[in-house]
Amino acid sequence: MDYVRLGQTRLNVSRLCLGTMSMGSSAWKGWVLDEAQSVPILRHALEAGINFFDMADWYSLGRNEEVVGRNLLRMSPRAALVLATKVFYPMSEDPGDRGLSRAHIANSIDCSLRRLGTDYVDLYVIHAFDADTRIEETMEALHDTVRAGKVRHLGASTMYAWQFARMNCMALMNGWTPFVNMQCQYNVLYREEEREMFPYCRDQGIAVTTFSPLARGALARSADTARTTLDAFQGLYGDEIDREIIRRVHEVAGRRGVAAGQVAMSWVAGNANQNVPIVGASRVAQIDAAVASLGLRLDGAERAYLEQPYRPRDEINDQQPLRRPRALHRD
Repeated sequence: MDYVRLGQTRLNVSRLCLGTMSMGSSAWKGWVLDEAQSVPILRHALEAGINFFDMADWYSLGRNEEVVGRNLLRMSPRAALVLATKVFYPMSEDPGDRGLSRAHIANSIDCSLRRLGTDYVDLYVIHAFDADTRIEETMEALHDTVRAGKVRHLGASTMYAWQFARMNCMALMNGWTPFVNMQCQYNVLYREEEREMFPYCRDQGIAVTTFSPLARGALARSADTARTTLDAFQGLYGDEIDREIIRRVHEVAGRRGVAAGQVAMSWVAGNANQNVPIVGASRVAQIDAAVASLGLRLDGAERAYLEQPYRPRDEINDQQPLRRPRALHRD
């Protein structure tokens, strides 16, 4: 496993980050693994050299942080881990228990640390832009978590480039902690961040981590899975152009003698828009496939062949009102 510096921080992270939305409680979403199923995957990720793990308080309504954080800390020294978690989505039906207000951020970081079993997180990420809270309030509240020693660095996810730039500008104007990381969706079917977000991050020295490198599995699967059947993002991909790009991914994979998912992952990991892909796994074998994709180098002709059908598409941003959380029980 190779390691890279995360933007302008002193954090050295593996070239892959393990996204852990699939770990926590199957009562939250049917495709999520419970603890006993999650531990072997976490152990294998560590054995493969992955030291960067992405969580969120909203995943399994807190159970994700308990399962992932506490088990990682049983298997590895805290200093050897780079732990990221997120804040924004509803954690209860209380209207104040969501968003990026001062009160919610202050309470959420304390709750996350208790669940994780550590006294700090390396990267605290706002899960989306909160149009209902003043930017000044959010950025000062985030700065307070850093000043208190609970958070080492700040990141953001799923917003427009102008929103991200405005938030960072507010922090710099007031002497508060700016964001050092942008987490955004990126794959060969969805490349809209190449227009504004990636150039802004390059200019500012901000690290980019990218989720959904397989487009929710559309680039790798031959049939629907439990997640693609139940996932709220079902239907984002699959029009005629997407199907042509997917066909080309499988064609290149056939010529190379590898799985289609490895080609799709290699396209992201080897991109000139430097990024650390966030990969999910529900089986140990998926960790091995993701690591193997780092060694697969697509040549210029192959990359051009995969990219040629692409057309501008609507940006995928979570700007809708906050919804009530799904209770952790079965119907």
